[in-house]
Amino acid sequence: MPLTWKAGRFELDLERPLVMGIVNVTPDSFSDGGEHADAASAIRHARMLLDAGADILDIGGESSRPGSRRLTPDEEWARIAAVLEETLRWGVPISVDTYQPETMRRALDLGVDIINDIRALGVPGAEEVVAASPAGVCLMHMQGDPETMQQAPHYADVVGEVRAFLLERAAALQLRGVDRARITLDPGFGFGKTLEHNVALARGLASLAAPGYPLLVGMSRKAMIGGLAGRPVGDRVVASVAAALACIGNGARIVRVHDVAATVDAVKVWSALHA
Repeated sequence: MPLTWKAGRFELDLERPLVMGIVNVTPDSFSDGGEHADAASAIRHARMLLDAGADILDIGGESSRPGSRRLTPDEEWARIAAVLEETLRWGVPISVDTYQPETMRRALDLGVDIINDIRALGVPGAEEVVAASPAGVCLMHMQGDPETMQQAPHYADVVGEVRAFLLERAAALQLRGVDRARITLDPGFGFGKTLEHNVALARGLASLAAPGYPLLVGMSRKAMIGGLAGRPVGDRVVASVAAALACIGNGARIVRVHDVAATVDAVKVWSALHA
């Protein structure tokens, strides 16, 4: 049976890997904070990513980098509302990157197709909001909170523990009546993990994919890429693309990236040459 992702207005074909373009409407994201902090700039950037070949646009108003400040729902909504309203007119899948139920509700009322949640709908009320909609959802693993997650991450078996957490969250959502076909899972590279944990997760993606949920991964420009390649954050395009291809080869179906054009080209070549 073909692998698909039911996401709001769309049923996305995952037989080929999809590229999700990042639109950070933030002043403090780790890589591009401040570059698209106003709505007009963010909309221009979203159009550029779409023109470069992005299959999905992921729009977020709060940074989740280590040590980042939490926003109120009203602060978050003020950043992203105009961007969502405009991009939803473009006829492409639109994702909102949020863990706040009130932001989810407002975005879903506008017609957003995907909720991408770093807290895996763990905030009280989030499950109910998503369950009452037709949206797709991405459940991500994170150990701790962005404020403290990188201080002392620890696992006895990182692949097994991440897998168990994600499957538990997926099962909980299905108990609320959410179609399994609406759910994707994200191991949360860099969210409460050391470099060694991240490498183990990347190598163990096949285990995470085995239960049949599509995997969405995001390594783009992260500290782990810097650790592996020895490059500063502004010089990690090639290494980030290499990481995306490695994850696709290990079972990922959606890659969330900053550098859409380079990733799209690489995925086309990989798909053509991969046996």
